[in-house]
Order: sequence, then structure tokens, then C-alpha cells
Amino acid sequence: MSRVLVVDDEPGLRRALSINLTARGWDVTVAADGGSALEAAASTHPDVVLLDLGLPDLDGLEVIAGIRGWSRVPIIVLTARTAAADAVDALDAGADDYVTKPFAMDVLLARLRAAVRRGEVPGGGAEEVVDVDDLHIDLARRTVTRDGVPVKLTPTEWHLLQVLVGNAGRLVTQTQLLKEVWGPAYGRETNYLRVYVGQLRRKLEKVPGSPVHLITEPGMGYRFEV
Repeated sequence: MSRVLVVDDEPGLRRALSINLTARGWDVTVAADGGSALEAAASTHPDVVLLDLGLPDLDGLEVIAGIRGWSRVPIIVLTARTAAADAVDALDAGADDYVTKPFAMDVLLARLRAAVRRGEVPGGGAEEVVDVDDLHIDLARRTVTRDGVPVKLTPTEWHLLQVLVGNAGRLVTQTQLLKEVWGPAYGRETNYLRVYVGQLRRKLEKVPGSPVHLITEPGMGYRFEV
């Protein structure tokens, strides 16, 4: 049974989530504010945290930072804030995913299950070898083949792919990609990403114009889907 910590200041939503998740086999702990959330995270060691950003005592970003100080537990932000900038801030702070209110319960459950699966991978990252469709990506050997044929990548293309595959299924923000691939001095050169992601698609996607693995989240970042 997977353990989920639900953090939200709306009593009705907390109760609804607790009932629905418990009925589907989850072990649910609830918290109404940031302080209680940090205490519950430390005492119950959940498999995933479902966190509202608008809390009465602490901003949700502070809660993320507090948890990230000692844990890599997957955090899904649950928020009524629909601006892309809010999602980017949460992801940059250390959240793994986000769901906007109102939401469909089946979608939320799918996101929770995916987050728990990612959290179960040793080291919190992707497996060293990823096989998806006609692609074989070996992170340890730094090789890629497509239909058994080696794909030649430049060092920058490889580093970009490595970060995306290492966070498979998770949205990686533009800022995070730029800083990890090009360095801490880079954060706004989004044209770099468009160029290099385009090059990767031409080499790895069956139909570069309709990618199924290297997905763009407009205004936010990119996701490697398996």
C-alpha cells in the first residue's frame, strides 16, 4: 500500500481526497498547513506528497524547499494557480509534477501512480538502459541506437538527452535544462533549447514534426515520455 501525504487548507477537498484515495487502496495522511505538512512528511515518510501551494502559514514553495532539504520523495503540486510561471517556480523549487484545480480524479490518480513508480527507481533517477519503441539508450555507456543503428550525437545533444531521460516522465523546466547542460550562467537562452531539441527529434523521433518522446510543454520546459 502506497502512502500519500495530502496537504491542503480546504477541509472539503482534504476530506474528498482522503475518502477517494483510501477507497482506492492508498494510505492517506492529511495536513492543513505548511508546518503540519513538514512534520507529517518527517514522521510518516510518504511515498508521494500532494501539495497545495496556497497555504495559510507557509508558501507552498517553502514547504517544497523544507522537504527537499532531506528527502527526494516525489512532490505533486495541486494548485488553483493557472499561470505557467507558478508551475515553473514550483518545478524549479523541486516539485516533480503539478495538477491544476479543478481536476479529474482519474488523472490525479495516474499522476500519483507515476510519481510513486519514479520514486521507487534506485537513486531516484532513470534506469541506466532505456528501451522505448525503436530506441535503445544506454546512459552508462553514453550510446544511442535506433533500429539497431548507432545514432551519433554531439556532446551537447547527449547531455541534453541524458538530463531528459534521467527525469523520464517528469517535466524539466527550461531553466533547469539550460543550467545543467550549458552551466549556471545560462537561464534565459531558450533558443538554445529549441535548436538542440529540434536536432534530437530529427535524429530520434520517427516523425520529428509530431514527436512522441521529446515533448514540449509550452512556456515551461520539456519531458521525455516513454
